[in-house]
Amino acid sequence: MTDRPLTLMAVHAHPDDEATGTGGVLARYAAEGIRTVLVTCTDGGCGDGPGGAKPGEPGHDPAAVASMRRQELKASCDVLKVSDLEMLDYADSGMAGWASNDAPGSFWRTPVQEGAARLAELMRHYRPDVVVTYDENGFYGHPDHIQAHRITMAALEMSALTPKVYWTTMPRSMMRSFGDIMREFGEDMPEPDPAEAAALAEIGLPDDEITTWVDATAFSGQKFDALAAHASQGENIFFLKMGKERFGELMGVETFVRVQDSTGAALPEDDLFAGLR
Repeated sequence: MTDRPLTLMAVHAHPDDEATGTGGVLARYAAEGIRTVLVTCTDGGCGDGPGGAKPGEPGHDPAAVASMRRQELKASCDVLKVSDLEMLDYADSGMAGWASNDAPGSFWRTPVQEGAARLAELMRHYRPDVVVTYDENGFYGHPDHIQAHRITMAALEMSALTPKVYWTTMPRSMMRSFGDIMREFGEDMPEPDPAEAAALAEIGLPDDEITTWVDATAFSGQKFDALAAHASQGENIFFLKMGKERFGELMGVETFVRVQDSTGAALPEDDLFAGLR
């Protein structure tokens, strides 16, 4: 036995990803006395600028956006009571197909082994018992999410640590109803074309393939406030339109697929730390 606290490490691509995908578990486990470590891989410089300005548009200064998003990320971490924030500070690669994907210094262009070596050093320092990141498609195909997945899995090999490892996911039952949920809150949601509909249908997992359902409803208010801390990013506004009560009903349970385990904890499980305490 040691005095080292149980530790959760979440590896995310951009500022605000920590709130949408894992805000509930970060808040819940912090409240339970578990050390929570957030690693954010990029600076978020391809996010929205003032007034919603997109990269390349007048008023969008990537350095200024990155600075603003760093402050928002720190505020989000304060809300979620994250113990330790580590930023790798690679340049945001932007959405798939953007010229910024191949810009010098972008996270997407960074050799996997280089990024993994930096992350492995953090893993050796914090010695996480649980590691959470994205699946091999980055959940929905974002280059930086895919790269975060790649460096995380490579770093685990480099570090020779054997934590429980989870990939974030979403039940397809919820994905199918997402358009209806958005229309409930007044979003104009045109019917997607067949190709888009087919791609959306592949996001997430069938409900019976999800291994881990963590109820963080009691912490959904913190998750909501953490998302609100990223006020500069227009894509968050939809979730904030829900109000805290409805947000908690829809976003209070966070779902994962367990891909590495040495505890033998039975599946399905409702706790990332099942078998560890």
